[in-house]
Amino acid sequence: MSQLASRASNGLGRVAVRSNVSLLRGGSRSARPYSSNAKGSFKGQLTESVTQRLEREQAERIRMAAYRDSRAGWNNFSLTGLLIFTAGLGWLVGTQYPRGEISPDSTLPLAKTTPPRHDTGKANLEAAWADFVKIVGQENVSTADYDLEEHSNSDWSSHQPDASTKPFCIVYPSSTEEVSEIMKVCHSRAIPVVGYSGGTSLEGHFSPTRGGICVDFRRMNKVLALHKEDLDVVVQPAVGWQDLNEDLAKDNLFFPPDPGPGAQIGGMIGTGCSGTNAYRYGTMREWVLSLTVVLADGTVIKTRQRPRKSSAGYDLTKLFIGSEGTLGLVTEATLKLTVKPASESVAVASFKSIREAASCVASVVANGVPVAAVEILDDDQMRIINQAGVTTRRWKEAPTIFFKFSGTPSGVKEQVAIVQGLSKQTGGQSFEFARNNDEQAELWSARKEALWSTFSIKKPGDHLWTGDVAVPMSRLPDIIDLTKDDLKKSGLKSSIVGHVGDGNFHILLLYSDAERKLAEDCVHRMVKRAVEMEGTVTGEHGVGLVKRDYLPHELGESTVDTMRKIKQALDPKCILNCDKVVRMQKPAPGEVQEW
Repeated sequence: MSQLASRASNGLGRVAVRSNVSLLRGGSRSARPYSSNAKGSFKGQLTESVTQRLEREQAERIRMAAYRDSRAGWNNFSLTGLLIFTAGLGWLVGTQYPRGEISPDSTLPLAKTTPPRHDTGKANLEAAWADFVKIVGQENVSTADYDLEEHSNSDWSSHQPDASTKPFCIVYPSSTEEVSEIMKVCHSRAIPVVGYSGGTSLEGHFSPTRGGICVDFRRMNKVLALHKEDLDVVVQPAVGWQDLNEDLAKDNLFFPPDPGPGAQIGGMIGTGCSGTNAYRYGTMREWVLSLTVVLADGTVIKTRQRPRKSSAGYDLTKLFIGSEGTLGLVTEATLKLTVKPASESVAVASFKSIREAASCVASVVANGVPVAAVEILDDDQMRIINQAGVTTRRWKEAPTIFFKFSGTPSGVKEQVAIVQGLSKQTGGQSFEFARNNDEQAELWSARKEALWSTFSIKKPGDHLWTGDVAVPMSRLPDIIDLTKDDLKKSGLKSSIVGHVGDGNFHILLLYSDAERKLAEDCVHRMVKRAVEMEGTVTGEHGVGLVKRDYLPHELGESTVDTMRKIKQALDPKCILNCDKVVRMQKPAPGEVQEW
């Protein structure tokens, strides 16, 4: 048997060799047919079985080769199609966005924006916290609940904050270099940042909308340099304007912009504020010479040098004034100063109606009388002041104008006489002017206490809304009269106060939670009225969150689209005070009030 098996094996080997040799020579892989007399033998059967198996394998190989040949054509076609599609897509993207993600268009319409992508995950924020601690020290990074609450909103802001959008932490830097390092961390980690200076803003400027962190400048509160001969001063952002003027008075100097008590230079620059002195001295924009600014990625720039005039390139100083911390964080400011006037006085005139009072203001402006300030308080505000009892005298409850005069002693006397005559011509019922410093303080006290007296009469649960608009002087009587009538119809406790020498006035509204919509509608109608009179939606309070959707109506869509493009250029990750001034993301349906 072993010999037989050996022979069978040798026979099988010879058949396989002959088959392979035949294949190499180009012949058929089928084995030679054997004689019929071998069929019955074991050797014949084994050979026939192997031959059949080899024939089946050969047929399968032929079939697979044909299949591969057919697939090769299809694969080549598919690959060619894929290459053509990819090339076409690349061309389309390349022509539409040749520089990557940023469109080459001059403006950025809201419809073309993509939602900002921030990383406010717990792990990322905790890692950033460790970075901040290395920069400013652990004692200058706070996650205390009371700190987070304080930096989310204020009692006098008209914005209603979302409790879920508090900052993760508050960081307190002490120098430009530390602010730069903080911004480098936030930029690399895509963490939103809100700047905070004073916290007296009214339109939701420092309320966070995306979580992230708050940079509070309270440790940066120093006067860095006073140049008396040049009439300028270099300060950090947390210097208060009142404290600054107390120091400057020692050298017979002063800084004119005078918004509400507690305001600080950083916030005043952010909102482009003014105050009661705006009629004579102008707004914040006229009193800032130069800024040191930390940009979104931590880059530090200085907008210009100290001379009072310059035509060197773009005016980046004014670009950042009024930008509300959306383009960069101001860490130093060079401010213009002026000499204190030699003489000052105050006068108070009352009128039968708010229209007559506004007409008197328009007459004073039209006659070019260089008064220092012109303020109006309506009869409701005078009544509130009496009710609050915050001044030393009781006032006539009628529309009242407060005038401030400054200059030489003879010039002040002349101004008082001219204004007294104009007051009488426009229906003034009384005119009283101060004869000494004590009377000045007493007569001006009502204007000074207007806001605080309104606060003092709030009922539990009430909120205060302070809104402002400004119009051309010729339209001031009309808008004040119409707004006054609208407020009375609303039934809300309200009053009108204004820096009316430059067409700017405010409404003060007390409302409960249930009356919120009523208050919103009053403000909406006032703003719409101002725009239709070729005015502005905000004279000095700034845009923030409350006024941003009115800007396209005042300025036009293309103008706002240009602002959005500037925002994108300086802050491509949209981490600086996101959602303020201009929207960088389309609003949800029904979010924007109908015009």
